[in-house]
Amino acid sequence: MAMGKGRKVLVVEDDDGMREAIESLLDAAGIESTAYASAEALLAGGAIEDALCVISDLKLPAMSGLELLAELRARGTLPPVIVITAHDAPSVRTDAVRLGAAAYLAKPFIGSALLAAIENVTNPAVPK
Repeated sequence: MAMGKGRKVLVVEDDDGMREAIESLLDAAGIESTAYASAEALLAGGAIEDALCVISDLKLPAMSGLELLAELRARGTLPPVIVITAHDAPSVRTDAVRLGAAAYLAKPFIGSALLAAIENVTNPAVPK
């Protein structure tokens, strides 16, 4: 996966085990990442402008993943956002797409599905 210097995948996941699993997966794939336990921490971190993409859980402690997606769009910050959730429903998928999610994965998902989603949203013109 081609990544620009200093560009990272940003992970927003409040579940420690899932956050660590995603970080380990990305590390094993040679993808630099920074993880946050909340949407607010991500927004305060100042790394959005240089993000390769954002992976965000849907259900977070305060600001939800969909609220984060809406906030990023309102700010004009446009890294691709992959929404992940254990609370899959057609209406949630519809809302995520309407708000501009580049990909949507229901938990549990296999690691290769997340890596493929990252590849697809960061290199959309590459023929598969």
